[in-house]
Amino acid sequence: MHVIVDLCVVPLGVGVSVSRYVAACQDVLKDAGLKTDLHAYGTNIEGEYDTVFAAIRRCHEQLHDMGAPRITTTIKLGSRVDRIQHMEDKIRSVEEKKKG
Repeated sequence: MHVIVDLCVVPLGVGVSVSRYVAACQDVLKDAGLKTDLHAYGTNIEGEYDTVFAAIRRCHEQLHDMGAPRITTTIKLGSRVDRIQHMEDKIRSVEEKKKG
């Protein structure tokens, strides 16, 4: 099943800056071959359900290996069975409606 996920992974107990942890998670998602779009408070991910969630698990494992004692993660997930929809399709649909 094809999904689009909005992921926000926050390591706790690592200090104020978490950018090196975000970068490590981005590497995990890239290595998984997933399509991603980093934004200010998370990452949009597109791919097959099992691949996406396996990569999210690897993000947690990587951040724990880097010394994060706790991680809190927020996931928003969307799926469709009538057709495959890509991130760009959703954005384009809204932008077209803004013009008219």
